[in-house]
Amino acid sequence: MSKRKKSTKKLLTWFDNHFLAVLAGFFLLFIPLYPKWPLFDIIPGYIVRVRLEDLLVAITVVIWSIQALRKKVEWKNPLFYLIAAYLIVGFLSTLSAMFITKSLPLNALHVGKMYLHYARRIEYFSLLFIFYSAIKTKIHAKYLIATLVIAMIGVTLYGYGQKYLYFPVYSTMNREFAKGWKLYLTEHARVPSTFGGHYDLAAYTMISLTILLSLFFIIKDRWAKLILGLTFVGAFWLLILSASRTSFLAYLLAITVLMFIYLFVKGWKWAIPRWLGVMVFSLFIALSFGDLSERFSQILGLDKVRQFGQGLLKPAVDRPNDYIGIDDISLVTTPSDTPPVPQKPGGGEGGKQLPADVYEDIPLTIVDKDGARVVSRTYSENAYKYGLSAAIRFDALWPRAIAGFQQNPLLGYGYANITKESWGQFTEAESTDNDFLRALGETGLLGFLTFYGTIGFVIYLSLKNLKKIKEPLFLAFTVGMVAAIFGLLLNATYIDVFEASKVAFTFWSLVGLLLAIIFTLSKKSKKSTK
Repeated sequence: MSKRKKSTKKLLTWFDNHFLAVLAGFFLLFIPLYPKWPLFDIIPGYIVRVRLEDLLVAITVVIWSIQALRKKVEWKNPLFYLIAAYLIVGFLSTLSAMFITKSLPLNALHVGKMYLHYARRIEYFSLLFIFYSAIKTKIHAKYLIATLVIAMIGVTLYGYGQKYLYFPVYSTMNREFAKGWKLYLTEHARVPSTFGGHYDLAAYTMISLTILLSLFFIIKDRWAKLILGLTFVGAFWLLILSASRTSFLAYLLAITVLMFIYLFVKGWKWAIPRWLGVMVFSLFIALSFGDLSERFSQILGLDKVRQFGQGLLKPAVDRPNDYIGIDDISLVTTPSDTPPVPQKPGGGEGGKQLPADVYEDIPLTIVDKDGARVVSRTYSENAYKYGLSAAIRFDALWPRAIAGFQQNPLLGYGYANITKESWGQFTEAESTDNDFLRALGETGLLGFLTFYGTIGFVIYLSLKNLKKIKEPLFLAFTVGMVAAIFGLLLNATYIDVFEASKVAFTFWSLVGLLLAIIFTLSKKSKKSTK
């Protein structure tokens, strides 16, 4: 055999054995770190645009499919039938929306938007299959866990740059900014880092923090421990800068679940002191520094929580010349960008009381067919009582999701149909800010059970096989992932965390890694001991 043929064969062998793992590591870095820059519209006037990661995922799916057809990778994983069941229910839900509940006009715009959201679910799940197939050796799994840590470091550093050095912000908080506007954080704006919004960042950070903490307590190598510890502290401060109360509570739940599992693995003398130490540290920082302490004061009934170190929360450099604040939605707002809130009786102009999480009374500039006009903002009773963030959910988003569920309790009202105010309205964005209600509203009880049943089955499989995992690194990752899932489920009560693209991509990727550790690597360990 010639040298050229030998080298070609060697390259193909390497490709078969390692290339998917390389791509998996690339996605763990690229998806969280690459800003949400759009490439082009897929539906005219819609906030969801095609981005580079969509094309890269599509190319990788083609590569994976070729490898699966060649029988070089295992295409079926333990979640295959549950995911297939959910996708079948989702497809039936789309048919129901068109022909039974008739919840949308039968034209390309509305139907296309509904199937776009269905396709996005398939896209998110695809990374689970890719990651599960990619892990063939322990080195692959270790490489991906290390890559996750590196990604969190990158996300943290960029978030600090936004807060203190005026690094640009690329937001998807409204359809105009989602075109790729370069923005900067205003004084009270919450850090989104490389994510489209601060809620998405906070959910991603919560997942990473839980896994980092688990690795930190289990890994014995001093240098690795130092890196993990510093990364954890840095990422925790980023969570504070995101000022997301729900994600912080999810983090507290996740570390509690983490230590509860370790209570059975390592004993209460090992778990309880570590849990207390982390809780005291976390609560002290959260209730003493920054906007998060003020946000918690709303739900704790305190006028103001004492704050320390305010100098740590201000930019360290001057504003750029091209400064446009992320709060300047009034520059580009349309009626669809502004959540409806009922009129507060007796609300006056100038010096009127504002909701606790509104810092400035900025009037709205609305551009419509009659031209530009300035209107005063009005707030509901819930906005004054719970804050504007909660009021949007209580007054509009959650009731609409419940109404969608009531239209068809089994199959729901169809994807991307439950936020509109009227039958024929084309909404430029979809958000329920409660993933459980969104699942019920869009896909009904069957969609809810198959989707969250899949997540519940991941928890079951992980705990059932925990004793089979002998490698400390893999044990720590598995326990961390289970705990992070509980945190995500709490997160899902207040944001659509499983529809947030960067979070959803990362979550299902890590689930694929988790399943590979439990099944692929454990099987190989058994064979090697025989």
